[in-house]
Amino acid sequence: MPNKTDSVDAMLQLDNQLCFALYSTSLAMTKLYKPMLEELGLTYPQYLAMLVLWEQDGLTVSELGERLYLDSGTLTPLLKRMETAGLVSRLRAVQDERRVHITLTAAGRKLKDKAARIPGCILSATQCSIPELVSLTQQVQSFRKRLTA
Repeated sequence: MPNKTDSVDAMLQLDNQLCFALYSTSLAMTKLYKPMLEELGLTYPQYLAMLVLWEQDGLTVSELGERLYLDSGTLTPLLKRMETAGLVSRLRAVQDERRVHITLTAAGRKLKDKAARIPGCILSATQCSIPELVSLTQQVQSFRKRLTA
């Protein structure tokens, strides 16, 4: 019969930690994306911002931050670099100068065509079926919702 110390020791083993499984998987996914994103001239966080803007152009910084779970202090420098690269424009709202709208430039919109191959490459690299990836994504999203509720 296992004693309490054995149980505590098992609970504190690295490979038994969900947080480490998620963290190390995130690192592996980012590493997988890196060479493809370098071809596009994007970092992983910039790619995520572009995905949101390709879905809905003209969002405010705060709206973009909500979608990405990032605060404006993290997002602003990232967007400045994207603006310098010619991918987005940042425009202050006339009615409320605190609100900054992010709009894709022609180059930013054009980049979407080049990025279109990335999901297929990721699918191939994961060796998962589409239904498997859809299910896994939904499970992780559901888990995130419970954590942030």
